[in-house]
Amino acid sequence: MIRTPLTGLLGIRYPVVQAAMGYVSGPRLTAAVSDAGGLGLIASATMSLAELEKAIEETAGRTAGPFGVNLRADAPDAAERVRLIVARRVPVASFAQAPKPELIAALKDAGVVTIASVGARRHAEKAAGWGIDAVIATGAEGGGHVGAVPTSLLVPQVAAAVDIPVIAAGGFFDGRGLVAALAWGAAGIAMGTRFLLTSDSPVADAVKQVYLSAGLDGTVVTTRVDGVPHRVLRTTMVDQLGGRGRASRAGGLATLVRSARNAAAFRGLSGMGWREMLRQGRALHRSTGRRDTGLSWGQVLMAANTPVLLRAAMVDGRTDLGLMSSGQVAGLIDDLPSCAELIESIMAEADATLDRLEGVRKA
Repeated sequence: MIRTPLTGLLGIRYPVVQAAMGYVSGPRLTAAVSDAGGLGLIASATMSLAELEKAIEETAGRTAGPFGVNLRADAPDAAERVRLIVARRVPVASFAQAPKPELIAALKDAGVVTIASVGARRHAEKAAGWGIDAVIATGAEGGGHVGAVPTSLLVPQVAAAVDIPVIAAGGFFDGRGLVAALAWGAAGIAMGTRFLLTSDSPVADAVKQVYLSAGLDGTVVTTRVDGVPHRVLRTTMVDQLGGRGRASRAGGLATLVRSARNAAAFRGLSGMGWREMLRQGRALHRSTGRRDTGLSWGQVLMAANTPVLLRAAMVDGRTDLGLMSSGQVAGLIDDLPSCAELIESIMAEADATLDRLEGVRKA
């Protein structure tokens, strides 16, 4: 048995956390991870308040293990979600982006363990100063919105800077990775793509096959999706958007045309007409401060509809729409075990790795 400050803090058997993934980590996957001895997290950012309440109830009915809810501190109803978490006695709450001190305080006063996601040492230090109980440090190898620092450099830096448990994320999928994270000073690991690729994941089989067929070069970090660095699977649509990097000043009109064409392809899925799409685009344009961010109108349009594209792939199985967040680790995964089988294999390999390293030290 591998015991760390994280297992003690969360009351879990194994130092393994399932990263929150919109439209993926609902009750089914969350409960499967918690039942297997890890910590499952419900991704609530894509849920209404009523949907979140139903998800909490269903998850609690599926597992007796601890689980948590991941939320956005900038959501208009964030305070209501916190009250719901407290009322439903959810043991853990995590923040998808920068937390707010008052939300942390409200949760901690109710005995809820709080976790913040960070991508830099200064973010971890600030969250720790606000009283957060643990942080997830995600390196550049991770999926979704990422920073530029590799996991192997970020985790040791964060672990040395704060006195709370650090959960390493970005590139983990096996027991060797868990041991490496422990060596870097972390108290456990978090995995997203690896849990997405399990038999307990609700993602359609056709979508899982796209992930399984990806190589180590099968992902790309692009700002063309929503204006900030976002690691996704390389697909025809992503390449058409200019998925290899940041938008250049040239070709702005072409980007807008492509964005509008893509918007036309999926607007039926969202139920939004052109007027509503433009209204949302203008609202986002004002809220993000276009002059400061440098977002093109094409990016603004894509950003306003990114959740629809993600849902189309993750829920509806529309691989042709081609927006699928993914860590680089997808290129090393070739099977679909259950969450219980996965965690069991990770812990067995971690034990074997530690035994091997002990043998090296004695030699």
